[in-house]
Amino acid sequence: MSKFLRGRTGATGPPGPVGADAPREHPARLADPAPFAEDVREERRLRPHSLDEFVGQLQVREQMSIFLAAARQRGEAMDHVLFHGPPGLGKTTLAGIVAHELDVEITHTSGPVIQFPGDLAGLLTKLGPRGILFVDEIHRLSPVVEEYLYSALEDYTLDIMLDRGANARSMKLTLDPFTLIGATTRAGLLSAPMRARFGVTLRMDFYSAEDLLKIVKRSAGIMGTQVDDDAAFEIARRSRGTPRVANRLLRRVRDFALIKADGAVTMRVTREALRLLEVDERGLDEMDRRMLDALIQRYDGGPVGLQSLAVVLGEDTGTLEDVYEPFLVQEGFIRRTARGREATRLAYEHLGLALPARLRGEVGADAPPKEPEQPELPLS
Repeated sequence: MSKFLRGRTGATGPPGPVGADAPREHPARLADPAPFAEDVREERRLRPHSLDEFVGQLQVREQMSIFLAAARQRGEAMDHVLFHGPPGLGKTTLAGIVAHELDVEITHTSGPVIQFPGDLAGLLTKLGPRGILFVDEIHRLSPVVEEYLYSALEDYTLDIMLDRGANARSMKLTLDPFTLIGATTRAGLLSAPMRARFGVTLRMDFYSAEDLLKIVKRSAGIMGTQVDDDAAFEIARRSRGTPRVANRLLRRVRDFALIKADGAVTMRVTREALRLLEVDERGLDEMDRRMLDALIQRYDGGPVGLQSLAVVLGEDTGTLEDVYEPFLVQEGFIRRTARGREATRLAYEHLGLALPARLRGEVGADAPPKEPEQPELPLS
């Protein structure tokens, strides 16, 4: 695949970290929901600024509209909010919308960046009245910083230790009421005391193709790109239910159309571009197909443990579980069982492979013969 279509310049992985939106280190994939540096730049102008402009996540929007209206009516800081779900679904966007709707300041950071209690104190003391501190990947906060955060969330106070040993003393800082908005892709890694501090917990789910169609058309209008309706839907249905992936595919198809088709994004141009980008009709890319192929060819379709798959694919288990697996499970290509991962009938059919006996309902040759059923005796 050409470097032009990938949008890279000779890199073998995503660009380096960019602030709080730093992507994980794993091979570059066009369908990767983790942000690239290009995404961070482009998303600033594509993100909606109000709840009315936000597309999809109906339950989340309805709840947020009520909580925002109540906070405005009370004139108080909103309760602490936790957004969790797969990457690329709009958690950061919603945090910005909350700040815009409440007309307050927002400070962006991420869990690994806050290494010491002093870092946390600096962020919290700089917040304005009813301000918002947005912490991405909040499950990666250090335990020490998390302990200091508890009193800030409950009482809006912060106890800072000055000096050490015999000269140690504490200083209590009083904070303005603020709202902590946490975002995480792995809610299960949050400690129970931290989860209990959030008054509002909302899960983000994958988007429907219809919602992604609206996002693609809106983004195309902002970018000044002419996209046919059927071409926009083709991009939407191959976007793995993720707006970030939809916008990324739109930019790559736009580039292809600019060079090959005078800038008009038609269905023919879109299909040709996505073929070169190796994104198939179900939104699977090369890495997804490799995972399914390894599960079927190496382990006879499973069940197999995630660690074994990670060794075959050359990835760590966290990346497989957080990045590759959710969409494959959501779409029904992989089944998670107590014994491990199993390939489903859909995975075999998608790869054009013959179904095994367990999926055809056949009985193995070495299985014991089935005993004849005892006929039912008539009632006397």
